[in-house]
Amino acid sequence: MGRRCLFLKPIRGAGGDLPDVMAHTDRADEAEQYALDGVRLEDYAALLLPAHLDQRWFGGQTARVEAFLDGGGTLVFNGHVAWPMLPEFRPFVPLASRRLDDLRVHRLAGHPVFAGVAEDDLTFRRGVAGFYGRGHNPPPDGAVVLHGLGPDRAPVDWVWQRPRGGRILMHAGNDLWMYAGAADSTGRIVPQLIAWACGDRTDGEDTP
Repeated sequence: MGRRCLFLKPIRGAGGDLPDVMAHTDRADEAEQYALDGVRLEDYAALLLPAHLDQRWFGGQTARVEAFLDGGGTLVFNGHVAWPMLPEFRPFVPLASRRLDDLRVHRLAGHPVFAGVAEDDLTFRRGVAGFYGRGHNPPPDGAVVLHGLGPDRAPVDWVWQRPRGGRILMHAGNDLWMYAGAADSTGRIVPQLIAWACGDRTDGEDTP
């Protein structure tokens, strides 16, 4: 079994509609964002970031996060990049059009985080399209694009194995944590994400 993950809590007062992620895993600890200075990142396999992140403040942690990644750590990012905190990050690019076809999620590569998750369950939430993503954070050259939006396959999800070490899973939309405990196939995402991020060996749909 792999090591533990660290979940960074949303900014106080934001993300109140998220399920309690800690109620759905015993493999993670949580920390307040502004308390991250006092946490030894090297004690964890992965750092899990919410969409409601103080990106400007987090940018002050870049050197620590790069060292964590260089040492083989995993970073999971949710949301729109507004303040590029790492060399691999580029600002969010919104979709030019938001018709149903533009919001439809297409699987482009298999990955253990999304194994068994139906594309329609990602496209529609409570019968409405667009919750999953409405644009993308451009991937670095060599990243594996997992899901694309619309006919142009805008890269809403990608995974990047850094040449210097470590890996980044990018989701340019609402928190993947919102699917914790879901009754449809998206309920698989959080436990599978935690297992992958914590370093468990997986069978089947595997990429870095």
